[in-house]
Amino acid sequence: MYSTCLFCHTELGANEAVEHFPIGRRLAFDAAKGRLWVVCRKCERWNLTPIEERWEAIEECERSYRGTKLRVSTDHIGLARLAEGLELVRIGKPQRPEFAAWRYGDQFGRRRRKYIIQGALAVAGGATIPLVGPMLGLSMGAIGGNLFSLANAGYSMYSSRRVVARVHDSDGTVLQVRARDAGEAEMLPPTAREAWGIRLTYSAPSERATPWWRYGTNQEQTDLRGGDAMRAAAQLLPRFNVRGASARQLKSAIALATEYEDPSTVFDRTARIAGTNGSWRPFDGSPTEASRLSRVPAEKRLALEMVSHEESERRALEGELSVLEDAWREAEEIAGISDDMFLPEDISRRLTEMKGE
Repeated sequence: MYSTCLFCHTELGANEAVEHFPIGRRLAFDAAKGRLWVVCRKCERWNLTPIEERWEAIEECERSYRGTKLRVSTDHIGLARLAEGLELVRIGKPQRPEFAAWRYGDQFGRRRRKYIIQGALAVAGGATIPLVGPMLGLSMGAIGGNLFSLANAGYSMYSSRRVVARVHDSDGTVLQVRARDAGEAEMLPPTAREAWGIRLTYSAPSERATPWWRYGTNQEQTDLRGGDAMRAAAQLLPRFNVRGASARQLKSAIALATEYEDPSTVFDRTARIAGTNGSWRPFDGSPTEASRLSRVPAEKRLALEMVSHEESERRALEGELSVLEDAWREAEEIAGISDDMFLPEDISRRLTEMKGE
């Protein structure tokens, strides 16, 4: 049983209300389709569960939902909070726009609030230096300013060089994409023989084991098409959509995401055009800065992220659960690496011995 978010790699928490699935503090379930999700309380994304005990857990969720009076609902979707603190989202038979609004509204709204708060804190932090400096003396003020600039530069270097996506190509090779390279991803239009695609810049094999502070410029490029491109987009788009969405943007994104039944149609149409400064022009076939995935207008990027996640779940539900299980294992592995990356090796070894592993 997996306990780490597939997307942000944080712990999903635990509950004591659902015996067959004691993971998560908010569970969403669709009894008719046999789907169960754990909603991450940090990033608000829905983690589809591929475990065999899903049906028993869904039955428990249904009984608990019906047994509580503390709930609100529409004709198709309901929200209940149990005495133990677990929240249940019950999915009935909603239309696609209604379901998308429930699923992505909290997620994109939280991103927007977080982005605004972080921006305000950064401005406030920078504004305090000239005020605090004179109180501590001119030299201390200057030192504080220099330390702030140095810390900001160090964090920017780390952020730009850390691995943000691990993408599988058509041969199954794992391509490591660093933050500074993610913005170079270009959308490729479909051809007479190939589906739409993404041109990806990634770390060369010789640099995959290189620490972020020694990362150089040894990069390579490859073109991914069809399903491989869709899976790459699913990992990259949240980074470009970090600002979240306003109510107006969310409404427009949902309309775009639900316009076609086939998810690939949305990507196909978007890949045929390139956007710059919010205006659209025909894609001439030669990749340029305007063809970058990061330059697609916000509403379309949000719609593409919705579509890419739903397509991943469709594949899993059609019999590719092993792919989803691999993703869960990788998420747990990444979380473990993140927890241990700043610990000396002897301390990590001692902790392992104490846990009896």
